Amino acid sequence: MSTTTATSPAPADRDPADTAPAGKGPRRGERSLAGSLTSHGILVVASLIALFPIAWLVYLSLGPDKDDYLHPGGILGKMTFDNYSFVLQHTPFFDWMWSTLLVSLGTTVIGVLVAATTGYAVSRMRFPGYKKFMWVLLVTQMFPVAVLMVPMYEILSELQLIDNYLGLILVYCSTAVPYCAWLLKGYFDTIPFEIDEAGRVDGLSPFGTFFRLILPLAKPGLAVAAFYSFITAFGEVAFASTFMLSDTKYTFAVGLQSFVSEHDAQRNLMAATAVLVAIPVSAFFYLVQKNLVTGLTAGGTKG
Repeated sequence: MSTTTATSPAPADRDPADTAPAGKGPRRGERSLAGSLTSHGILVVASLIALFPIAWLVYLSLGPDKDDYLHPGGILGKMTFDNYSFVLQHTPFFDWMWSTLLVSLGTTVIGVLVAATTGYAVSRMRFPGYKKFMWVLLVTQMFPVAVLMVPMYEILSELQLIDNYLGLILVYCSTAVPYCAWLLKGYFDTIPFEIDEAGRVDGLSPFGTFFRLILPLAKPGLAVAAFYSFITAFGEVAFASTFMLSDTKYTFAVGLQSFVSEHDAQRNLMAATAVLVAIPVSAFFYLVQKNLVTGLTAGGTKG
């Protein structure tokens, strides 16, 4: 009586890389040591390049003399925090901070609210000319600041909003809202229409559906819009220096210019102020950074 041993055939769809002998190279999905070191090296170099201007600014802010930037090597032996104490005690720094935060946060709240309602209306409602309306918003971004300055000044003057925080907030909203409306419209397009229908079935009005159902789902997009609006108002110079006449109502960006005159430039004090100015922006970025990446990418998944 003869016996036979059955051998099972090797699966035809088995990946050859899975049966490769050990030590013959990385498996699929794994990175070689050389590739890992190269990628990490590139990331380290890129990080150093990005951080160098910040580190250099902090370094120059520790120099006691206004001309130390010409001889940066001499700062090491005489580092001091006197520039920071002078800025905090002998300049209108806190007035500038109040003005900047008031204008930036006001622009953020009003701009995001207007942009969100605009983007939602265009995303969900099909009224006559809704596509042309979005293109009109885009066209408004094409005009340079020099062209807009005079007509905006005339309008604010007629409304008695020159040297007024509300006037500057409205000017910044005219810049932030068009972009944020496009951004949020693309994000609202990714939210299923069934959610709106479910809200109407439950008896919610269009505004109730928008505020109670849609906005909570759109937090990443709102975070990006808020960050853009905040940065737009925080770092703008041309409009703020033209429409705000009082020294105590200057924003940080305009206040920094006071350290540079026709015959003098106190660059050590400017560097110290710039470092202090970066703190509120960094704090705001920390608050919204969790949603920034999601908000920046989600709006492009659906046209």
